[in-house]
Amino acid sequence: MKYGMKHRVFGVILAAMLMLSGCGGQRMMMGTGGTSGTYYAFGGVLSQYMKNYTDYSVTAVSTAASKANIQSIGDGDYQIGFTQSDVMCYAWDGTRSFETDGPCRDFRVLGALYAETVQLITMKDSIRTVADLKGKSVSIGAPGSGVFFNAMDVLEGAGLTVDDIKPQYQSFDDSKEALKDGQIDAAFIVAGAPTSAITELATTNGVYLIPIEGQLRDDIMNICPYYAPMVIPADTYPGQTEPVETITIKATLIVDADLDDDCVYDLTAAIFDHTAEIAVENAKGEELSVENATAGITIPFHEGAARYFGEHGIQVGTQ
Repeated sequence: MKYGMKHRVFGVILAAMLMLSGCGGQRMMMGTGGTSGTYYAFGGVLSQYMKNYTDYSVTAVSTAASKANIQSIGDGDYQIGFTQSDVMCYAWDGTRSFETDGPCRDFRVLGALYAETVQLITMKDSIRTVADLKGKSVSIGAPGSGVFFNAMDVLEGAGLTVDDIKPQYQSFDDSKEALKDGQIDAAFIVAGAPTSAITELATTNGVYLIPIEGQLRDDIMNICPYYAPMVIPADTYPGQTEPVETITIKATLIVDADLDDDCVYDLTAAIFDHTAEIAVENAKGEELSVENATAGITIPFHEGAARYFGEHGIQVGTQ
């Protein structure tokens, strides 16, 4: 599905220019997420490595994250973007947040980056399980966002629907402020842990992570196979003295399908040839590896990224 014919025509012209020049010296835009989320911070680091180790000028910009980034690549506004692995599947299949518009397949995968943890937080002593959210005011992300559908999956696993709570459709930063002010009782935040919004809240006010474990976790994973089990280690956040079980998806970097193969090869190498250095600048870099980048991804990779991973002993699907 193409989004915005005017934008798409511009995108095709830009892609043609990039292919004719091999992308050398061209400016590219990378869609990330909100300024208090992991996408934005990590995207800034990755874009700098792309600048330092290629001929391309890559600028990371704050966006509404996964769905918006996929659509903006389809419109030709961005050439690179972060997305949750589940939202990427929704776009490819034309389901959930892409059900109305239909499939969007203008992108290809560069590589998965790190685990995105489903983090359910509260400051209320009376809330200790997902079932305790019944009747409470809960932030579940923007309508149709990746966080929204993650929240729906968790609620449904616990036998609840959106009608059983008082839903609030807030960003991570707005959720943090609303929790501090007592305007909401809990919030879903799906991002790499530690997440700055949660760290700030835990430092100044104290926060409790609600586990997603046992039968609840198994039921969610049986229905939604793109989730995997995850443990948030003790001391990830101030005051968190015990590990917390939950579920995770993958933060994934995608690119415009029309980008030149050599261009995407070089962008991929700029990241995965420098994982140790990136890890020094951002903790999410510790999860970067060619194995993690390729495992569990069902959407086609870009030919340029596939060539890079193939040279490192891993074959991935393309289309």
